[in-house]
Amino acid sequence: MSTPSPTPDPAPGSAPGSVQGGPLRFGIFLAPFHPAGQNPTLALERDLDLIAHLDALGFDEAWIGEHHSAGFEIIASPEVFIATAAERTRHIRLGTGVSSLPYHHPLMLADRMVLLSHLTRGRVMLGVGPGALPSDAHMMGIEVARQRDMMEEALEAILLLLRGDEPVTCKTDWFELRDARLQLRPYRGELEVAVAAMVSPSGPRAAGRFGCSLLSLGATQAAGFDALGYHWGVMEERAAAFGTTADRSGWRLVGPMHLAETREQAARDVAFGLPDWVTYFQKIAALPIAPEAADPDALVEAVNSTGFGVIGTPDDAIAQIERLAAQSGGFGAYLLMAHEWADTAQTRRSYELFARYVAPRFQGSAASLTASRDWAAENRPQFIGATTEAIMAKVQQHADESGGTPGE
Repeated sequence: MSTPSPTPDPAPGSAPGSVQGGPLRFGIFLAPFHPAGQNPTLALERDLDLIAHLDALGFDEAWIGEHHSAGFEIIASPEVFIATAAERTRHIRLGTGVSSLPYHHPLMLADRMVLLSHLTRGRVMLGVGPGALPSDAHMMGIEVARQRDMMEEALEAILLLLRGDEPVTCKTDWFELRDARLQLRPYRGELEVAVAAMVSPSGPRAAGRFGCSLLSLGATQAAGFDALGYHWGVMEERAAAFGTTADRSGWRLVGPMHLAETREQAARDVAFGLPDWVTYFQKIAALPIAPEAADPDALVEAVNSTGFGVIGTPDDAIAQIERLAAQSGGFGAYLLMAHEWADTAQTRRSYELFARYVAPRFQGSAASLTASRDWAAENRPQFIGATTEAIMAKVQQHADESGGTPGE
């Protein structure tokens, strides 16, 4: 009998979207978005339950937002939320998505994040940005035109504090540090820092200057696909100028999806909450990221046709991520923008479909199983023949030893 052919190994780096042959990571970006008028306590509990659900499904990351006005994005302190979520999860990494640096003294924010790094055994990440809602800045007397410069000033101070090489002394027109140092070092000496980017080059400029990760929140805006290459180009230019590293494995792209078994079912699901979500961005938040459309059916078409998001099947999600990978040149993680376009059960089902069918496509976790199945199928006649021969040999052996004939 001939020896069955061996199971072929998948080609290194064959998963689309992989970075230098490595698998993509997946997670969520949780602002969160809850229409005003709901019970906020229950809404926050759903957010915590969702992160526990994602942890059980094997998602890699969850980033939690900071907002102080406008009624929809109701988490004021991502650090407090992360501390609670960490107690309900085991593996998922938790990041501030993002901490608005102009709203915080650098020493105080750095201290809180280092504390979280110990409480979570290193699962925490610091995402930073200038602050997304002008209404937040207005209440604190901060000029919107100053926010991006303030972010870069605070980020420089925070990174010096985290590095801990020497005491930090610096003074700006809005904060001062005198011989400042952190009592605790981050857990195992590491704390990943990511800078948010929308359309402005401020995020990639700061990330490139300081060697931070990049968090592209506007990856799938109407102009987002064109902006991706521009942002990475800015990142690489600044990294070269300051002697840092622009690492694509730390680049995270954010975009919305809702998945169901069929496109028709997905469209029915999002009638629950998509119109409210779009209204928020069109009439309340000063972030024009939602597509324009006249009615719910047109909204679904606009989300899909513009490339802004996916309302469809796992195959549609795979195609979207492959398109992003081709457009960007490669990235390290895709974060689903968390929302309640559908009700709780359908939302959880959407994440289950993503984890079951989409993530394995880019992480290579199912390739060896498929190859083993195909190998077994290809060699099935040989295996059946060998098994049949073995059984008949034992039947005959028994008959010979008992003096009878097989089957008697």
